[in-house]
Amino acid sequence: MMKLIKIDENSRVPKYQQIIDSIIYNISLGNLTMDQKIPSINMFSEEFYLSRDTVEKAYSILKERNIITSIRGKGFYISRTKLISKVNILFLVNKLSSYKLRIYNHFINSIGGNSHTDLHIYHCDETLFLNLLDKNKSAYDYFIVMPHFKTENLTHVSFTDKVLKALKKIPEDKLILLDNIKPDYKVKGSVIYQDFENDIYSALVEGLTKIKKYKKVILVYPDKSVYPYPRRILHGFKKFCIEYKLDFEIMNEIYDDMILKKGDLFITIEEVDLVNLVKQVRENEYSIGKEIGIISYNETPLKDLLGITVMSTDFKIMGESAANIILNKKQEKKKVPFNFIIRNSL
Repeated sequence: MMKLIKIDENSRVPKYQQIIDSIIYNISLGNLTMDQKIPSINMFSEEFYLSRDTVEKAYSILKERNIITSIRGKGFYISRTKLISKVNILFLVNKLSSYKLRIYNHFINSIGGNSHTDLHIYHCDETLFLNLLDKNKSAYDYFIVMPHFKTENLTHVSFTDKVLKALKKIPEDKLILLDNIKPDYKVKGSVIYQDFENDIYSALVEGLTKIKKYKKVILVYPDKSVYPYPRRILHGFKKFCIEYKLDFEIMNEIYDDMILKKGDLFITIEEVDLVNLVKQVRENEYSIGKEIGIISYNETPLKDLLGITVMSTDFKIMGESAANIILNKKQEKKKVPFNFIIRNSL
């Protein structure tokens, strides 16, 4: 192995980094293989006339990145060879919904083959998120996070104090926040986001002419969902209705055997509420888009097929923008377009 390692005395790159780069380079070439023993710190130090601290620092970093491992009494061994030369990305998502998967898939399609992305779901749980981040903090080159967390009473928060503290430890050029930020966001890094409050407000203003033909606007906001939604959606909805003097109501869910009246316009967020609503409207023989209006949150191919009017962020742009930050090695703060797509249900 000593013949494979190159240390340039005239280089401005620190010696410990040269050791790291040289070992990774030889792993990528196949010169160093899984479970192969490498020289001890003392042996490496003596061979290249380096201080023991320099070699120890290099080995420590390689251990943190799970590239080498140490076995007490036996020495150091190569513990990771696959994808070592690629850009490694940790993608942390709060829930496994069709919308999140569309963002992830657009990201994967854009990032290309010279990278490896691991997707983990943390279920809006602070403890699970922090454990995933702590466990993997040294093994990845980039961290992509969709920050949505829940309190004990199932209300939505963008960040907790512990999460903010953990994110601040990630170098700002390696952190990308997707989908959600809070107004007083203070973590440095790239952000590709939707503005929940202003997006829904602007979308409803765009559809005002059609919305005004209905007598009452009802937002179905699941405030006790296992995966809670930003309350900024509520704020934007209320602002719109109050400003344009519309009669409105906020419900937790679409209840079975719900009382429906001609002139009701429903805005649903969760798929289960949309399905239940459409079912009941048809059972009561109301005409969707004429007697009962429906607007749904987040676009899907099925809603397009069924002619459901939607308000939706552009998932394609969100995923592609995150990939471009990594590919172009840049930092960016970008609001993703939010679209109001009018179909037959309005």
